[in-house]
Amino acid sequence: MRGSGKISFGECAEAMKIITLTLNPAFDMHCLTDEFRPERENFFEILSEDAGGKGINISRALNSFNVANTAIVVVGKENGGEYCKKLGQSSINYVPIFVNGRIRENIILHDKTEKETRVSFNGFTVSEELFSEVVGEIEKIADGDTIITVTGSNPKGVNVSQVKTFVSELQEKGAKVVIDNRSFTLADILEIKPFLIKPNREEISAFTGREFSSRKEILSTAKLLHEKGVENVLISLGKDGAVLACDEGEYTLSAPKVPVISTIGAGDSMIAGFIYANICGKTKKECLKYAVAFGTSACKQKGTLPPDRADTDNIYSML
Repeated sequence: MRGSGKISFGECAEAMKIITLTLNPAFDMHCLTDEFRPERENFFEILSEDAGGKGINISRALNSFNVANTAIVVVGKENGGEYCKKLGQSSINYVPIFVNGRIRENIILHDKTEKETRVSFNGFTVSEELFSEVVGEIEKIADGDTIITVTGSNPKGVNVSQVKTFVSELQEKGAKVVIDNRSFTLADILEIKPFLIKPNREEISAFTGREFSSRKEILSTAKLLHEKGVENVLISLGKDGAVLACDEGEYTLSAPKVPVISTIGAGDSMIAGFIYANICGKTKKECLKYAVAFGTSACKQKGTLPPDRADTDNIYSML
C-alpha cells in the first residue's frame, strides 16, 4: 500500500530534481550518561528520538539550504505513524511507501568522553513486489536533470543485485546516482561507476582490504578509484577532514576543530553539501569545502539535526 504523498519539486533555480531514497529507515534514539560502563548497570537520559536513515538525513540537510528535494522512504506500518509525524515536523517533502512490520530502531549511547556506542535492531522485510513499486516511483521522473541518492543499508528482502540493476536503469536515463551503501563491495562500485561515493576511513579500508597510515595514501586510493570510472570519490576522515578525487584533480582538506555533540548523520550532511555546491555550479574544490563545512556543522548539532546554515557558512569561510 502506498502513502498519499507525491513526488514534487519546488521552484528551484538549480533546475535539478533531487531524490533521496531510504529503503531501510530507522528511529535514532540518542541517550546520554556520564560514563558508560560495560557489563554494569547504566542509567541514561534520553536526549532525542529522530526519524532517521541516510537518505532522510541528506534531505534534512538540503532543506537547511532551501534546496528542493523529495525523500522516498519505505515505512513499516507498525510504528510508521510516529515516523511520518516526525518527518512532517521536519518539513521534509516525502513519499511514504508502506510495508508490513516495524521500522528498525537504533540506540546511540553517548558519554562525556564524546565516544558513541550504537545498538541497532532489525526492521521490516521488503518484498520483490514492493521494491519494484519503489523503483517504479523513481523511474517515472528520472532523467538527465535528476540526482538520486541510494544510501544506507539494504533491508531484508532486497539484495545488492536488485539495487545494481535499478541503479543501471537510472543511469541509462541520464540520472546522476550517489552511492553510500556498505552492502556494496568495491567490485560492485567499479561496475556501477556512480556519480559520487562517500566512504569513510573505515569503509575505504574495508573496500580495499588494507589499512592506511596517511591521508596521502587515502588520496592515492581515491585517485585510483576515479581513474577506474567513479566520477567523484569523496572520502571522509572525521576530524582529519576529507579527500576528493575527480575530473578536476585531487584535493585534501582539513576540518576545523569544533565541539562535537554527535557524529551521527555527519557523513550524510557531507553528501548534501557536495550536492548543494555541485548544483550551484561550484568547482569540485568548492564542492569539497562545502561537504566538509556541512559535515562539521552537523557534528555540532544534537542527534541527527541538520547543519545550521549560518554556522555552515562561517565554517566554510574558515576552510
